[in-house]
Amino acid sequence: MAAADAVKEKEEQEQVVSPWEVSAGKGGIDYDKLVDQFGCQRLDAAIVDRVARLTGRPPHVFLRRGLFFAHRDFNEILELYEKREKFYLYTGRGPSSEALHLGHLIPFMFTKYLQEAFKVPLVIQLTDDEKFYWKNLTVEESKRLARENAKDIIACGFDVDRTFIFTDFGYVGGAFYENMAKVARCVTYNKAVGIFGFSPEDHIGKCSFPPVQAVPSFPSSFPHLFAGKDQLRCLIPCAIDQDPYFRMTRDVAPRIGYQKPSLIESRFFPALQGENTKMSASDANSAIYVTDSVKEIKTKVNKYAFSGGQDSIELHRKLGANLDVDVPIKYLNFFLEDDDELEHIKKEYKEGRMLTGEVKQRLIAVLSELVARHQRARAQVTDEMVDAFMAVRPLPKMFG
Repeated sequence: MAAADAVKEKEEQEQVVSPWEVSAGKGGIDYDKLVDQFGCQRLDAAIVDRVARLTGRPPHVFLRRGLFFAHRDFNEILELYEKREKFYLYTGRGPSSEALHLGHLIPFMFTKYLQEAFKVPLVIQLTDDEKFYWKNLTVEESKRLARENAKDIIACGFDVDRTFIFTDFGYVGGAFYENMAKVARCVTYNKAVGIFGFSPEDHIGKCSFPPVQAVPSFPSSFPHLFAGKDQLRCLIPCAIDQDPYFRMTRDVAPRIGYQKPSLIESRFFPALQGENTKMSASDANSAIYVTDSVKEIKTKVNKYAFSGGQDSIELHRKLGANLDVDVPIKYLNFFLEDDDELEHIKKEYKEGRMLTGEVKQRLIAVLSELVARHQRARAQVTDEMVDAFMAVRPLPKMFG
């Protein structure tokens, strides 16, 4: 092989994970490599058991199946909780599309569980400014999409008495902006390029954005919620591609007198075509959307969900399925609640007794029910409810 070809193949096989780009290597995302590269910790069974013991409820399916798999100082949050001390949750969404796909729901479903299990307040940031910078959207369209996405987020079942949702265009200023300035002064341009990969062609709006996503980690950014609680700890549930923002935040926090935020981080939700492709808003068939009909879900799963089954029934009965690449199994791993049923399906499918079509039928039923439930909840969300979640006011049920 020529040297140039070898370099090209190496480049094609290397994974890239950043807040704006996720591309898998040849064998899918190497999560062990990511943990080492980012310097976070693996979330082990002892931590999952501790969560169950402290909250008095079974751990969420995403926790017990290792879908949230890495963390930064989550054990410190659990130690605080054990001492009856408080913390708050922070997560967010970049509103770049009208409808959310199932991958977008993952952090919100998990954050809802954390809010209920630990009975703590939550702030949700809608980065309409980020999408104005990165996507070809007007300010007005970014703001409109933020409100539409807020309705889907509210439909996940968050408690309005413990939740503050804000848009950057609507909220940034005052104490929030002061914290942004403090963070910005601590991060050199060279450091930002090293963390985020900015290029000379990027406009300065992109370079100015990281402090905006950093400072919801600091309680003093929300004086109407946390006045006098500047050392309150923050836990951030997110996908692992958001880790670079919070590596920067954790580096800066002690230098400006704040606590480092803790993180609990998830694997990526795969596109229907498999882990080596990306769910894309420009390709409606790469994902299941919360607006899809039962018919659309059925068509997408049957036609596009990548199968680990064999090419013929005879071969499948003999060799069984490759579960490592099978997308229906990966989706069931996220959304089929019953552990025993999931293990039964995996065993039967792997050993060739269950066929791809049967696995897909079960997935279609699970996703249809999930999406229909979300659509019913979304239909109940009014503009007045969005205004209530976004109102700058003390939260009635902050803790406990």
